[in-house]
Amino acid sequence: MSHHKNVKFSRKPAIVPGIVVSLAIALSACSSSGSGIGNSSDPITTGSVGQGSLRSTYAARTAWNADQKNLRKGMAYVRQLQALEQNSEQLLVLEQLIKFHPSNTKLLVFYGKRLISNGQSKEAVKILKQAEVRGERDWRLYSALGSALDQTGKHQEARQYYQRALKVNPTEVKIQNNIAMSYTLEGKFSNAEKILRKANNTPKGRALPRIRQNLALVVGLQGRFNEARQIASRDLPKEQVEANMAYLQKMLSRNNTWNKLKKS
Repeated sequence: MSHHKNVKFSRKPAIVPGIVVSLAIALSACSSSGSGIGNSSDPITTGSVGQGSLRSTYAARTAWNADQKNLRKGMAYVRQLQALEQNSEQLLVLEQLIKFHPSNTKLLVFYGKRLISNGQSKEAVKILKQAEVRGERDWRLYSALGSALDQTGKHQEARQYYQRALKVNPTEVKIQNNIAMSYTLEGKFSNAEKILRKANNTPKGRALPRIRQNLALVVGLQGRFNEARQIASRDLPKEQVEANMAYLQKMLSRNNTWNKLKKS
């Protein structure tokens, strides 16, 4: 009998953010919304997941427990767990699936990205590099590896992987965003600003509020608050813009500011 039989599902309470300054090296940047990894016939998809249901999750778990080598059933269960924010259980299921499908590089990439989301970036680097060694060359792999390396403080190596991602997909502004945020984490704000301005001047970049908000962040980090306020106000309500600017000014007035910002 599988140890998954006794899992108890519970919804996490909704997190209501306060003043958030987002260093958006976003994991979502590793895949296009709704398109996922592979194609529509591939059981490993990373499109948006709807609201979780305990009943549908139980049904998916029952189906997978009866046939744990079945990748499609396993991924159906994983997506239900993801919708319910059952991260630890989701990782356990993915570990089991990898044991049965060790050569499936897309599964390794998906597992690596879930590890990043769960704050396990060092483990994610190992898994994602396994996928690379086994022949995976998708830009999403390189972008995910860059994200994981940035989160472990290896910014130069991270940017090498972002550049590989750009070689595969040179027009993807989400990769450019990640490169800019990598420079931001390293305190090289002017480098980040140049990249974000370039990305924001493209049709794809203008369609992504994240690009402008990160641009507002790096401009604000250089002390140009009025300019940062104007950029941020294109997408955010005035109250939130003012709260973010006040937060930035408060943080910049303190000692050891950048280390505190990276932890926030």
